[in-house]
Amino acid sequence: MSVEFFREEPTARSSWRLAVLMGANVRTYKFALGEALLGAAAEGRTDIPLSELAEPYAMSLVEHLAHAPQASSKTAAGELDFLTVAQQEAAESVRHGSPTGKLLAAAMKSMPAMVMQKFHNLRGSGASEVPHRFYEVTGTGQKRVVRLTEHLREVALSEQRENLQTELAARWSIVETSFAAGVGRSLIEEGIAVDLETLRITDKERRRSVAGVTEAVIGFQHGRCIICAEPLIVGVDAIVVDHVFPYSFKRLLRGSAAIDLDAIWNLAPAHGACNGQKSNQPPTEGQLTRLALRNEAIMQSPHPLKKTLQMILKRHGYTGGRVGEWWDFIQTVRNELR
Repeated sequence: MSVEFFREEPTARSSWRLAVLMGANVRTYKFALGEALLGAAAEGRTDIPLSELAEPYAMSLVEHLAHAPQASSKTAAGELDFLTVAQQEAAESVRHGSPTGKLLAAAMKSMPAMVMQKFHNLRGSGASEVPHRFYEVTGTGQKRVVRLTEHLREVALSEQRENLQTELAARWSIVETSFAAGVGRSLIEEGIAVDLETLRITDKERRRSVAGVTEAVIGFQHGRCIICAEPLIVGVDAIVVDHVFPYSFKRLLRGSAAIDLDAIWNLAPAHGACNGQKSNQPPTEGQLTRLALRNEAIMQSPHPLKKTLQMILKRHGYTGGRVGEWWDFIQTVRNELR
């Protein structure tokens, strides 16, 4: 399915989204690296010493460590582990606004062999890496240099740069929340819910806010409106969350009271103008196709979004694991509403 996601829109942005949104996560290193890479490329950098890239990378991680764990509880960390050093040096680094010498040295030592070696990797797709590479590391030791590719500059300077930044932040929030003691278990076992007043995803059991609906799922739509399929530009366009099957249709469901039209499977970012024109009209074939593809793409992402969609399918008699089930389920709902 990762390959199909890329084929749908074969661009450097899609490769970036594959790396950030769909990989397995046992730590949050790739999110900190992604932030640092976007920042450097947006400044027009082509070659950047590893020591300079390591500064924002390390600071992002220590700032996030202040409010949530950055690794799965199943991941053991030794005394020399980067996260151990980061925890020890966090207070001092935050106080001074820059990493301590010890933290910077630990980041420079761990980055090449850990996150930078794995950032491009794909799992379970039949391909070893995402189709585009965003950097190469040259040199050795303290003289390592990170060479930023034209593909990264294309991503960082595109009109969707802010989208990609908010997508990364939302994914980071979802992953670190799933790592948190207790919250992680409820997210995985119960999935997520949507607070319709704030349009934010919450931990279903504790009702804690995790991430905005738009920020969490827009990347799986390639940053496009679910209605017109044109780009959604965060900060420029008026973006709303559309009920693909209008909620008013709930009264028409026959024998399907358990189908929740307020759930994440039926909610998708759209242009405010498109949403207003659509109003309570039934979705078109194109909108349903885009929704099915979006949900299939989310199924390739880590918990809890994947788990939530799996539970919805299983509740309605599907396996929750076969490709194409979202299209089948969506067609069933459409037939119920005719």
